[in-house]
Amino acid sequence: MAIINRGNISDLRGITRLAVDATVGITDLVEKLHHTIQLSHPPVGTSRAGNTSGLTGFVYRTIRGTTRMVGKGLDVGLAPVTALLPEQTSNATRDAFVSALNGTYGDHLEQTNNPLAIEMKLRFEGQAVDIEQPGEMQDVFTDKVLLFVHGLCLNDNHWTRDGHNYGKELAVELGYTPLYLRYNTGLPIAKNGRDLAEILENLFRDWPHQVKELVVVGHSMGGLVAKSASHHGSLASHEWRQHLHSLVSIGTPHHGAPLERGGNWLDQAMGLSPYAVPFTRLSTKRSAGINDLAHGTITAVERDFVPLPADVKCYAMAAVLGKKQTRMVEQLTGDGLVPLDSALGRSKHPDRTLAFPESHQWVGFETGHIELLGHPGVYAQLRKWLE
Repeated sequence: MAIINRGNISDLRGITRLAVDATVGITDLVEKLHHTIQLSHPPVGTSRAGNTSGLTGFVYRTIRGTTRMVGKGLDVGLAPVTALLPEQTSNATRDAFVSALNGTYGDHLEQTNNPLAIEMKLRFEGQAVDIEQPGEMQDVFTDKVLLFVHGLCLNDNHWTRDGHNYGKELAVELGYTPLYLRYNTGLPIAKNGRDLAEILENLFRDWPHQVKELVVVGHSMGGLVAKSASHHGSLASHEWRQHLHSLVSIGTPHHGAPLERGGNWLDQAMGLSPYAVPFTRLSTKRSAGINDLAHGTITAVERDFVPLPADVKCYAMAAVLGKKQTRMVEQLTGDGLVPLDSALGRSKHPDRTLAFPESHQWVGFETGHIELLGHPGVYAQLRKWLE
């Protein structure tokens, strides 16, 4: 018989809050559309719709108020129960659901203090690392550290795929200590980069050995977060930056992902009609993390270009779905999500091209974006670069 734990109640509170927010949001949408129809708007033009008035407005306000009151009552009632239950045990299915939810609505979850919001943590062999006392792991930690940073809507468990775990294999063959970051991928990439830089500064302050080498491997968004951490660590003159030896990006949209840019264009097109404007509120609810992927933004300034760090060896791995490399495959499909040029840091503007040396680039064929996480060729090249 399954035992209810704190995590179950915490998740229920989080889902309840999201349900309340969604109900209130849909009520707002319906009211705006209702008001647009009342105003007899022409099909094209700027919307003048606001909240309805009179009895109609009272009905909408009542729906919102009742929904919030019921949600608050459930939240308050469940809160004291949490402390009476045993701690939560890890569950891969639950972790995958929460990670996907954070990727889509992570900034909203954090802003509303939702229990489902993921707190950034470093993990080792499936357990959280105490960054204030890493010396307790002296027997298993080495002087070579390999940090893996996952992509959008994923978590550290996804680094094990198709029977491969790059970290464990490189630990055995090259003596690295593999650490894995788990974080809220819906937050701005710049914020995750700054937070990671701070965590690494605290971690290496009490590392049980003199660190010889730090390598950071990022998949998809993870490559941008890693680059952002390097950038912010340099700006803050962090000591850990002196140990950073290599940055490896795998399927990372250095110059953005066209699918996200397409979403932004659709939002603008829908905004041309006052009857479609209410529905753009749904499409624009994408998280800040997803929006940053549109142009590969890693600082607080959109489209701010940050070159590769000159004091770090930087590598780029990419993939295409086709059997061979052609411009159509590179531009239109890439690995299914990221075009080849973006993954390799190439730009039509020379001053924005990331200078990955030819020997620091690798391209896999007949390979998709997620398949890069468990690809024999990826591991072989990683090992070759790092040994």
